[in-house]
Amino acid sequence: MARVDGDADGVRLSGGVQSIARAFDLLETMADLGGIVSLSQLASRSGLPVPTIHRLMRTLLDLGYVRQEPSREYALGPRLVRLGEGASRLVGTWATPYLQRVVDAVGESTNLAMLDGYQVVYTAQVPGRHSMRMFTEVGRRVGAHCTAVGKAMLATLPPERAAEILRRAGLSRQTEHTITTAAAMDRELADIRLRGYAIDDEEQEIGVRCVGVALPGDPTRAAISISGPSTRMTEALIGTAVPLLTKAAVALADELDLAGHTARSKVS
Repeated sequence: MARVDGDADGVRLSGGVQSIARAFDLLETMADLGGIVSLSQLASRSGLPVPTIHRLMRTLLDLGYVRQEPSREYALGPRLVRLGEGASRLVGTWATPYLQRVVDAVGESTNLAMLDGYQVVYTAQVPGRHSMRMFTEVGRRVGAHCTAVGKAMLATLPPERAAEILRRAGLSRQTEHTITTAAAMDRELADIRLRGYAIDDEEQEIGVRCVGVALPGDPTRAAISISGPSTRMTEALIGTAVPLLTKAAVALADELDLAGHTARSKVS
């Protein structure tokens, strides 16, 4: 936890207002839990007193950044959509040079994806140089369990959090190669933690192979990957690509300041 100091405006965190940091922390917790949460869930995850959470949520409610359901649970509000769309466009712009370097080196399409609730959403892609190449529409949502980017991010999360995401999202079969049991996925994530990268071996689409690396951060919220036809995505190419993806992931995380943002936003 970061050290907190007081001043005339209230409590501040490293020069910033603590209540703002707490409000955004609650919004991110809501997103992690699927977008709809109860007050008790927020209290359990954040560690904040219920009266503090209630005061912050009422403010976010008045501003339209959250809404209250008939069940009295809180949901992410519609005003966040415009902010998210604008931020997504900018993330794609910032990520493109890093993805392009990987494409220039290996020739295959390179993607950036983020974990959004219980799904993966693609936020940027640079197409490969080959006439036959993989194309993933920016904004497309897919399961985390059957993609290299998704599995790479899941492997960096605490096991209980990864299990919760998989339980809520389900392990739907996309191809005959999709991992569809919790036990098999546990083994897969353990292997990914050991080797530092994830592979989608025709698990999302027949004939397509991908390798992905999570961006450093706590918690990890993004990953990059290359994808191409299985015939071209050989072990030799993957061996060449992984160090390039890892280098790009570190540089892009620094560009997006993912780790710094997390450290600043986690307050007691």
